[in-house]
Amino acid sequence: MTGFGKSTVELPNKKITAELKSLNSKQLDLSLRLSSQLREKEMDMRNAISHTLERGKIEASIYVESVQTDTSVNFNIPLLKQYKVQIEEMAKELNLPQPQDWYQLLMRFPDVMKSDTTAEVDESEFTAAEQALTDAMTALINHRRAEGHKLEEFFTLKIHNIRTLLQSVPKYEVERVEKIRGRIIDNLAALPQVEYDRARLEQEMIFYIEKLDITEEKQRLNQHLNYFMETMSAQPGQGKKLGFISQEMGREINTLGSKSNHAEMQKIVVRMKDELEQIKEQVLNVL
Repeated sequence: MTGFGKSTVELPNKKITAELKSLNSKQLDLSLRLSSQLREKEMDMRNAISHTLERGKIEASIYVESVQTDTSVNFNIPLLKQYKVQIEEMAKELNLPQPQDWYQLLMRFPDVMKSDTTAEVDESEFTAAEQALTDAMTALINHRRAEGHKLEEFFTLKIHNIRTLLQSVPKYEVERVEKIRGRIIDNLAALPQVEYDRARLEQEMIFYIEKLDITEEKQRLNQHLNYFMETMSAQPGQGKKLGFISQEMGREINTLGSKSNHAEMQKIVVRMKDELEQIKEQVLNVL
């Protein structure tokens, strides 16, 4: 699920900021950028993000800024040159256009700024970085939770729509059976000089109509609708399960369509499929 979180922790001489952005993904795909001072804590921070956010295409950055006015900071010109040369070589090799804004591109790379003073990191800075990361993850989770509430409302509406359509099916069932029976008799009457056993015909029609009975399909679809709602209200982490249930709903709706033999019922099935397709698209966004 998508989300964004940002947090800043200020120390007497430094400011530490953590930013997290999450996009939809079936697995965890984490990209983490850290200021050089925090590199030794990279694995701890990766583990914290993986454990807390679980899934998504995550872009995370944690950087340290000095708030002292007397600190001497310069561009790392040799490193910037190396970045530019490699980009030009890559563009030539891959036949790509040159970047339009070199300044913006190069300033995104790590360690392009250097300080003339030795950067010493004490435990308080690590603690502040961890706190900033925790607060940013909390903000992102809250963003995800708000999106989750919207998805819950969306699913509830779509399940209600399918249930309402299902409840409109029975009024066409008697008419459907009579039309099937009438069509068979009319087709037989149209055949010249054909004699048939009416009792046997009735038996065959009963057998044929029983094969087109949709009582079980209606019951199973209704059970799947209830199960979807129950699962959605259960503990978190039910996205895959909701996907499986929606697949089962699709099978029952397809069977309803193949057995309908009635124009109005087929229209209802098409509308059910439309509602279900919208559910399937959004289920992919559920953790």
